[in-house]
Amino acid sequence: MTETQTAKPANASRNKNRAANQAAVAQISELYPETFNREAVKPLKIGIQEDLLADAKLSKGKIKRALASYVRSPLYYKSLVAGADRVDLAGEAAGKVTEQEAEHAKSMLKKAREQRQQRAQEQKKQAKQTRINDKLAQLVSKHS
Repeated sequence: MTETQTAKPANASRNKNRAANQAAVAQISELYPETFNREAVKPLKIGIQEDLLADAKLSKGKIKRALASYVRSPLYYKSLVAGADRVDLAGEAAGKVTEQEAEHAKSMLKKAREQRQQRAQEQKKQAKQTRINDKLAQLVSKHS
């Protein structure tokens, strides 16, 4: 079995999870548009998961999936600026972002950027190796 054959099920699973995460975020955004808005991302209140569970409009699984996806996005990290208001389910101010939280968000953005760059370099290397292998195969078949 080749590498690409073993990678396909993992990619299919990842795509399925990504689709489920996006659906959960869309659902929570529809229910709480003042709080969850991809166009105007705001820091969420600490403990908002408990508020969502108490409101009982979504299952625990959907809430966890939506929150995890929402708060790990670069747009969310960018919204975490020291002193920014956090919002509750009604979109009202419910606390402030601390300097420590803002620094953590910056480090997470930096880490994501570095991972993206590393993946791009690896893809570039892999593409180059594929081109070399293809050329070698052509030469071998030409001279066989």
